[in-house]
Amino acid sequence: MPDPTRDDLAQRDDDSAPRDDSAPRDGSAPRDRAELEPWFVDRYAQYWSSQGLSVIEGRMVGHLLLSDQPVSADELAKASGASRGSVSTYTRRLVEIGFVRRVRRPGDRSHYFVMDADVWGGFLDNEHAYLVKQRELASTALELMPPSGPAHERIRNMHGYMEWLLGYYGTLRSEWARHKEGLAEADENPSRP
Repeated sequence: MPDPTRDDLAQRDDDSAPRDDSAPRDGSAPRDRAELEPWFVDRYAQYWSSQGLSVIEGRMVGHLLLSDQPVSADELAKASGASRGSVSTYTRRLVEIGFVRRVRRPGDRSHYFVMDADVWGGFLDNEHAYLVKQRELASTALELMPPSGPAHERIRNMHGYMEWLLGYYGTLRSEWARHKEGLAEADENPSRP
């Protein structure tokens, strides 16, 4: 996943976006569908930003998670309170990290944005590719540096950490597939009270 530059961080308009007044003001869970979206989007954006990412970007992801249809850049701008330029920047990044896909509607030249049903499995795949690249970077560095000292130890640990996580990837992917099957079965056979 590419790291944002200082300029990216300085240009974020995170907290300038207006919040929807239909969300419960006391922080409680929503009572109906009308309250769900603003409540969910706000909560999701808070979690997203707690990881050092943009609140606006988090609002866009939260909105797309709840959307049943492809969403235009104008709709994302309105939903997130961001400018069209910010939407363009953030959607480009979200496409790069695998959270969002660009789609087109027949006869329409505009781009729309959607999330895959299993965006989380896609996230695992992207994380795998990231770990492989980091391990390769560490391998190259280890070949070219003296085998002692603090830098060597840091790079060795970097390589070891990436290797260790990669060892779990197959298990994580198969366990996720198995868990999704259980979710689908539960949807097909809901418990009756």
